[in-house]
Amino acid sequence: MTDNEKLAELLFPDITLTPQQYEERYPARNLPDGARVTRFAPSPTGFLHIGGLFAAMTARLTAKATGGVFFLRIEDTDKKREITDGVTEIVKGLSAFGITPDEGITGFDVENGAYGPYQQSKRREIYQCFAKELVRKGLAYPCFCTEADLTALRERQEAQSVNKGYYGKWAACRNLTFEAQSQAVEAGRPYTLRLRSPGDESRRITFDDLVKGKIEMPENTQDIVLLKTDGIPTYHFAHAVDDHLMRTTHVVRGDEWIASVPVHLQLFKCCGFKPVKYAHIAPIMKEENGGKRKLSKRKDPEAAVSYYIEQGYPKESVIEYLLTLANSNFEDWRRANKDAPQSDFPFNLKKMSASGALFDLQKLNDVSKNVISLMTADEVYQAATAWAQQYDEVLYRLLTANEAFAKGIFRIDRGTAKPRKDIAKWSEVRDFVTYFYDALYTPDYTLPDNLTPAAAAEILRAYLNVYDHTDGKDAWFARIKELCAPLGYTPNVKEYKKDPQAFKGHVGDVSTVIRIAVSSRRNTPDLHAIMQLLGEEKVISRMRAALKFYEEA
Repeated sequence: MTDNEKLAELLFPDITLTPQQYEERYPARNLPDGARVTRFAPSPTGFLHIGGLFAAMTARLTAKATGGVFFLRIEDTDKKREITDGVTEIVKGLSAFGITPDEGITGFDVENGAYGPYQQSKRREIYQCFAKELVRKGLAYPCFCTEADLTALRERQEAQSVNKGYYGKWAACRNLTFEAQSQAVEAGRPYTLRLRSPGDESRRITFDDLVKGKIEMPENTQDIVLLKTDGIPTYHFAHAVDDHLMRTTHVVRGDEWIASVPVHLQLFKCCGFKPVKYAHIAPIMKEENGGKRKLSKRKDPEAAVSYYIEQGYPKESVIEYLLTLANSNFEDWRRANKDAPQSDFPFNLKKMSASGALFDLQKLNDVSKNVISLMTADEVYQAATAWAQQYDEVLYRLLTANEAFAKGIFRIDRGTAKPRKDIAKWSEVRDFVTYFYDALYTPDYTLPDNLTPAAAAEILRAYLNVYDHTDGKDAWFARIKELCAPLGYTPNVKEYKKDPQAFKGHVGDVSTVIRIAVSSRRNTPDLHAIMQLLGEEKVISRMRAALKFYEEA
């Protein structure tokens, strides 16, 4: 038995399975040629970031576009930073926007799939098996340096103006004899396990990033830590082992990890694994003071996925907007495929922006208004009440007290060639329906600058004399037009624009007064439909109240 083999047994006496046995336990996936296996692998250390949702969506689209598999793995080796039930928050956050993994973690302590466990904290023996194999091959060794030792090392390197780190001649434990190593272990000295890097500072690596293109970087020379003193792996080592055994083909992750690629590719090679392909996506940015910065968990409420849930953005809206950030050709595709499901879009990693997308809440609102405008009244009612049940109890009670009435509200100007786009999120429904419910309605009789209270009173007196609730839309509007000439207004807007001095205003001004009296709004959906839904008694009551206000003004 060689010294390396003896060291492997000394460090890992309880590890009896071999890498080959794990290879057999987790065989190559039976998928079509070209199918990609991707994953989302967050840490449960805080809320799900919108950038995380973006990365998960991108990874899932990549897998789905090729008939592959998308799975959720939880990287929970940093127990000090883990939040209570952080795993459930991640699963719920993804699920809320329709991102359902094909396998992996599905809830707290719940998973499905043949390549688990999908939580790193439950894979300790797997990592130690491959770590043991690296020791056996002479590619890993125990490092007994303390924090004080490492601090002193950095100070010496700074004094000599050389690259900092644990490598080459600076790696104090790299060439310890087996006798020295065994004495230290048997004495109970804590140690980390380090990679004996075969890297050379004179060599460079190149790899093709599916988003950034060809990248060339120096080879890794650092003897990085593989296992910490508690036997838990670092991200680097766990990434290599997990993505190999789970048969990941493509890793989609933030471009802050580009600097680690030389380490990761070296680990794949040392372990004898086929390397994955990388797609490093740029962070979602925010414009501020003429510049750009990353969306901040601390500064920006919209950085948290929970923000969109609480505000009531439909999941389709958020994904639709993120697709516009993901591929620049999505909006052209959507214009040509107005009714197609999002899943029909031919997503391509290579069409992602290498420099990052600028997050724009106003653009999200515009996208969401369009998405909601294409929903049926029933769909809007179901989604709005589901949101209100959790976030607006008063609105929920009002909407559900008379379902037919509520659906009638949402049916106005919906299903037409050019539907109105009044609602961007369910939290805006309360304001949208306010004038339909006395419990929410507060009269506001403010007029446009071109109309006086006296003129408004005159219009309302005249209209109350001719108002007939049984009128269809054409007859209803004809009555309003008939009022115009006797009151000094023209029923023809073009005629008013040609000679505005000849009239007090036009039919639109007359309609505006009636609209304000009934709804306290200058802009609403179809006024005739609103009045029909409110009912004759309420319409007359509101017009009389407005008339009284203007007469006393």
